[in-house]
Amino acid sequence: MENVVTPLMREILPFWGELTDAQQKTLTDSVVRKTFTKGESLHSGDEDCLGLFVIKSGRIRVFFLSESGKEVTLYRLFERDICIFSASCIIRNINFEVFVTAETDTEALLIPALIFDRLSRSSIAAADYANQLMASRFSDVMWVMEQVMFMSFDKRLAMFLLEQANIEGKDRIHLTQEAIANHLGSAREVVTRMLRYFQEEGIVELFRGGLQIKDRKKLLALTYTNPET
Repeated sequence: MENVVTPLMREILPFWGELTDAQQKTLTDSVVRKTFTKGESLHSGDEDCLGLFVIKSGRIRVFFLSESGKEVTLYRLFERDICIFSASCIIRNINFEVFVTAETDTEALLIPALIFDRLSRSSIAAADYANQLMASRFSDVMWVMEQVMFMSFDKRLAMFLLEQANIEGKDRIHLTQEAIANHLGSAREVVTRMLRYFQEEGIVELFRGGLQIKDRKKLLALTYTNPET
């Protein structure tokens, strides 16, 4: 009888067809179903190395945490995405500490680190996929670092608000200014000042616990401005 997770693994893992029957069975038999409530941690830096999370439903956030406690969102993962940094201990010569939390109630399938490590050692296709996925995630990280270092804050904030609106599927964003600051690696006071400026310009309307985008064209125009020098 086919394992209930086999169809999903077949659809999501591009190297599935190149695995032997025994490798496929080992992989599906080892998968652990996990559920996380909003705000719950999936991965806490180098304190754990559970394995690869295949997101079945929901949304997760991957972020840096500085020594001072400041957060910077690196990227979000959605349904059918795979989180590899939660298994970074099995990636050779990688010492990359990130944190992963559920942004919404999330259901995921966990491929244990030990199982995937063995698989990648015996399957070139699986190893190549892991390397490609890690390279893609590093590209996302470098893009965020470039924003933090070289992009003006009004542009970063405008880009974030548009992204968040697209994720939520509406222009009314329920996100506190503290949460926005955590995403952008900034101080809440800086976010507050910029949002008040946006409000004065008729771009957004603030309310307790969130904001409403009033003028998408103006907000989009801010994303085309040149970075600070």
